[in-house]
Amino acid sequence: MEALPDLGSLGDVELKELIDRYVKEENEVSYRRRILHGYIDILKSELLARKKAAYSGDGGALDGIDIEQLSSILAGKGLPTEQHDGSV
Repeated sequence: MEALPDLGSLGDVELKELIDRYVKEENEVSYRRRILHGYIDILKSELLARKKAAYSGDGGALDGIDIEQLSSILAGKGLPTEQHDGSV
């Protein structure tokens, strides 16, 4: 993390540019964080399903769920409107 410049030496335009830069950077970090949380949720779900299956003899909870589709949704591509029924 870099130190902020001497704010008193910056003009209004430079301050606005600096704000825009940090807002853009924060948005990118937030997006990446949401994607990572989605991946973590999918992986934890599968691990839990496997643990449960070990006791019941079934396949994992994600059996039959399209992992590629879930990954696409998490990547921001989403479902086509005609397919979206609120369930994933």
